[in-house]
Amino acid sequence: MRLLRIWPENSHFDFMSLRRFSFPLSAFLSLLTVVLLMTIGLNFGIDFKGGTLMELQAKSGHADVAKIRKAADSFGFGEVEVQEFGTAGGVSLRFPIQQGGESAQSAVVQKARDTFSDEYEFRRVETVGPRVSGELVQSGTIGIILAVIAVLFYLWFRFERELALGAIFGTLHDIVLTIGFFVITQHEFNMTSIAAILTIVGYSLNETVVVFDRTRELMRRYKTMPTKELLNLSINTTMSRTVMTAATTALSLLALVIFGGRAIESFAQVMLSGVAICTYSAIFISSPMLIYIGLRSSETAKAPEGKVAPAE
Repeated sequence: MRLLRIWPENSHFDFMSLRRFSFPLSAFLSLLTVVLLMTIGLNFGIDFKGGTLMELQAKSGHADVAKIRKAADSFGFGEVEVQEFGTAGGVSLRFPIQQGGESAQSAVVQKARDTFSDEYEFRRVETVGPRVSGELVQSGTIGIILAVIAVLFYLWFRFERELALGAIFGTLHDIVLTIGFFVITQHEFNMTSIAAILTIVGYSLNETVVVFDRTRELMRRYKTMPTKELLNLSINTTMSRTVMTAATTALSLLALVIFGGRAIESFAQVMLSGVAICTYSAIFISSPMLIYIGLRSSETAKAPEGKVAPAE
């Protein structure tokens, strides 16, 4: 029985030549992320901002957002964010933190129930105080920093210096573009988002290690092969595995986006974008970076003839 191959077995596509397009594109997107992060910022969820979040579903199937906003503003609990979400009739209300502790937060919930319970079903009510939100911000930030530092140390000891630098650059690139996705889409940034970022870091590491392991293997086998040809050969021989991994992961995440419901929709969308970013980065960013770092000094030597077995 003939095995299905998504990528041709003996392909010789010149991926390295595309670095003249991928590097300017990534530089532009990274700069855009920094600018938007400083101007627009992240849409912090209730985990980090604190306050009270309510999700309502209209019993009639149609929500009058303007009427809800007018009623919520009349409560006198500060500026209220009212947005439609999910299926028809879904509305979310977000009230800021109230002075007075838990009793003040409970008063917000009770007032909303008294006003909207006749026409709307309360699907979700969540309250986070200022102390808890501050602790979550601190814990989440420390968690991301420590995880990234641990990954960078692993890469440094896992590979030779040049390969480690290329992998570190690719991982940081993926983190920046993932944050850019949050800023551009204004997905709520909460504790689930931190879990998504850490998962994407792991996926990025996995994709890069596969390609770089093959690069190191070919460096020992073809000692005089020019760097550009060596990197092209590494990517071509692992491309079948890369495409298969990305495709199966993307299909699973797409199913979660479509059928997973409101609770995990945002997480699945971020992960789906992360798979695309990490796959692009492993091929068009991390590997070409090795040329500029100076992985090999011999660029003029001729490569010996021979075939390399494709990656499993």
